[in-house]
Amino acid sequence: MSLQRLARELDETARQTAGMVEGVTQALELLADRTISPEEARREAARIIVNALQGQDRIEQRCQNMALAVRQFALLPPNTPDSVYEEIWSNLVLDELRVPTLSGSAGHGVHGEAELF
Repeated sequence: MSLQRLARELDETARQTAGMVEGVTQALELLADRTISPEEARREAARIIVNALQGQDRIEQRCQNMALAVRQFALLPPNTPDSVYEEIWSNLVLDELRVPTLSGSAGHGVHGEAELF
């Protein structure tokens, strides 16, 4: 059961990573589009990139959660009931906006202009 859950979490992490890349790719395509004014293209591309990078918080949190769960699983004896594994999963923090140590930008409120650095 726990390895199946871990596999689902890894699949979701891969999906979120692909979503980030799609956003950056979309921004690059927009910057190369000669039918849009350069100013508008830069403004929209910056918005898209910032939104894509906000996904980094979720990805980082998922990885931290999976690592924590696996470390806890490794300490359990072989005949541990599934309910203990489920309790470990249920105790993970799933809201990246409440975790101030994450390095991405989702924890920082959007206040008008995008702050990239």
